[in-house]
Amino acid sequence: MKKGATRQLALFSMLLAIELILVISPLGYIPVGVVNVTTMHIPVILAGILLGKRKGAQLGFVFGMTSLIMNTIRPLPTSFVFTPFLTIGSMQGNWASLLIVFIPRILLGYVSGMIFELFSKRSWNQDIVVAICAICGAFTNTILVLTGIYIFYGEAYAQVIQTSYDVLLSVLIASLSVNGVLEAIVGMICSIVVYKAIATKISS
Repeated sequence: MKKGATRQLALFSMLLAIELILVISPLGYIPVGVVNVTTMHIPVILAGILLGKRKGAQLGFVFGMTSLIMNTIRPLPTSFVFTPFLTIGSMQGNWASLLIVFIPRILLGYVSGMIFELFSKRSWNQDIVVAICAICGAFTNTILVLTGIYIFYGEAYAQVIQTSYDVLLSVLIASLSVNGVLEAIVGMICSIVVYKAIATKISS
């Protein structure tokens, strides 16, 4: 196996290990009210940036799988939107849950890697490029998840969070403004720090 391929395999394995550690630690999924705020997007962003969009998408699939498992075995009132294997009262997940739990997470890694490929060819400061990738990747995930919830589970979700369906869109936009921005900022800072550390190690 070539040195570059070995290095890529080692780096992917490290990011995968971090992803799995986050799953079993309290830092991976942090309950805030009836939803989870996550740090699971950070290794996925880094995989896209450091290893390319395909590896980012692969680790994004792992993110989706862990989300499916955690929402099945450790459910919150809104977990039915992320797993078809859960029924909470009259609320039941279905095939649409699989779309919500997997597609945004896969595209999180893919978009992060794609944007890095586009901007890294320019003579921009690498911190700025990584920041753009992290923010765009994080918002891709958050926006697609919230859009999926609204389209497929709007009325049921509104009932669970005890709000009117007529104002659900405003509630989801507010969630994007708070949780989405928080996750994007955390992802940006962590991605810059880890990217610089790994890039320095590789170049030395």
